[in-house]
Amino acid sequence: MNNDSNGVQLDLTSYFPAFNGPEMTAFKKKLSADIAALQKKAAKAAPLSAKTAAVWEKLILAAEETETRLGHIVAYLHCLEAAHSDREEYSAEMARLSSLYAEYSKFGVDLLRAFKDVPEKVFAAFIKRDALKEIAHSLKRTREAARRTMTPAEEKLAADLSVDGFQSWERLYNKISSKLTFEMRWPDGKKETLPISRWRALMSDPDRNVGRAAFEGGNRAWATIEDPCAAALNALAGTRLALYKRRGIKHFLDQSLFGAGIKRSTLDAMYTAVLRNLEPAREILRVKAAALGKKGISFYEREAPLPLKDSKKYTWSEGSAKVEGAFSRVYPALGDYYRDFLAKRRLESEARGGKRPGAFCIGSNLKKQQNVYMTFNGALGDVNTLAHEMGHAWHSHLLKEMRPWATDYPMTLAETASIFGEHLLAEGIQGDPGVSPAQKLIMLDEYLTGAAVTILDITVRFRFENAFYEEREKGEVSVARLKELMVAAQKEVFGDALEPGGEDPLFWASKLHFYMAGVSFYNYPYTFGFLMAATLFTRFKAEGAAFLPKYEAFLRLTGSDTAEGVVRRSLGADIGKPEFWETAIHGLAGQLARYKALLADGKAAV
Repeated sequence: MNNDSNGVQLDLTSYFPAFNGPEMTAFKKKLSADIAALQKKAAKAAPLSAKTAAVWEKLILAAEETETRLGHIVAYLHCLEAAHSDREEYSAEMARLSSLYAEYSKFGVDLLRAFKDVPEKVFAAFIKRDALKEIAHSLKRTREAARRTMTPAEEKLAADLSVDGFQSWERLYNKISSKLTFEMRWPDGKKETLPISRWRALMSDPDRNVGRAAFEGGNRAWATIEDPCAAALNALAGTRLALYKRRGIKHFLDQSLFGAGIKRSTLDAMYTAVLRNLEPAREILRVKAAALGKKGISFYEREAPLPLKDSKKYTWSEGSAKVEGAFSRVYPALGDYYRDFLAKRRLESEARGGKRPGAFCIGSNLKKQQNVYMTFNGALGDVNTLAHEMGHAWHSHLLKEMRPWATDYPMTLAETASIFGEHLLAEGIQGDPGVSPAQKLIMLDEYLTGAAVTILDITVRFRFENAFYEEREKGEVSVARLKELMVAAQKEVFGDALEPGGEDPLFWASKLHFYMAGVSFYNYPYTFGFLMAATLFTRFKAEGAAFLPKYEAFLRLTGSDTAEGVVRRSLGADIGKPEFWETAIHGLAGQLARYKALLADGKAAV
């Protein structure tokens, strides 16, 4: 299964036997023709009414099938481009596909036109039709989106311009960042030029001298491209703000909240809970700093484990075995799924040059399968990332028999599933008699570090992006000001857990999430997911295996309701109240106390 110490390379032959081979060429040709035909028919169709209901039902069913094929080839190329970012032909094909995607999006413009002014009675009857009732939630969201659109001509122009304008800024960032290298000045004096994909893992090395050297070398490299990064960031935000204004969207958070499937009051409730309960997360970092003889940590150290006794680098085989074993002990069905996932090589984990930084899960509704992409560098954090991405894969796997338009769940609930995967890993390792107490302490260190990062680091990202958009509304934001905003957010949120001078002023440049054309505020859903997963896992701990069918029911609801509705229906809880979120934060106290006790008892050496 190619599950050796060097990692696994994705096998994408189930998508197409060969890149741009006859099968892929024929697929693209038919897809292009079908998109053109769909667009032509939709453009001629009158708005939705009792008389045109049958016409729009047929168009929607055709669009769902066409979008499924489009998503299939997008997933294929996304994986190829990430795993081989040095191959120009993949980037070129992705650019061509962006044009095709823009053409398909014009159907969406006509669908929005059809739904925009439809009377409530007509729409209610329409979504009850037998062929549509399974995707009623998706159609309701489309109708809501229709109420904040420009004219059809303007929306189609925006779709055309996005290819060579809006989306090109993300492509530019991906290209220059994936080609970036940095000089690593090892503590022993050795100098080495490394790909930027190695940077994050080295910053998190238990040897803090290695971490500091990596941080300094990496930021010297990021500083060389800070101007194009700032240009891309300003362009992405400026384009969004211009479109929001034309679409009647009053606040720059509104579109993100719609995409996240939550209300503004829910986001406010969550951050009310977080900002008045920062101390538990700060204390985790203070404990770590004290163990190192320091008063606080540097921002780049936030993900670094303590150099505990028996701390080690893992081969791919060892790391993969930990995930498989933990899943199998705690959630046998997930363990079986992971073994099958590996056997079919649906995972990319090999550490090598020419790969894009980051990790993701992406799949094909056409093939009803998922793929995971990451770079495994041997840190325990990489093991955790693997569990995280497999949580995403399992979520989509549980939805595979549902209609494609009933599988589109918001990021808030997507991150709940992935972080639940992290909890499963931690629980599986803690319950494994073959794992030493020292290794269990390492896992506890990893979990609490992740909790601190999710509560503090993600809040920094949200506070920075919020401040950036407020200033971008008035004009372009300079490199110097971007640095100031980032440093201010880090100081505000981390407080005295951050040592003086320990900020990272270039984090806005090095963080891929700020440059995603398809979504803004790609941050707070992680905090939402962490706190939601903690709540779900608390119930799992109390109820045992009997909870797992409820968890799976929770996941299956995610494409069929708002986040508030999913939680209310499955847990009977109200996420619009700060108290819901505070319960999960307060739950860190017991693990933090155990962590302090183990360190004080000398169970691990620092």
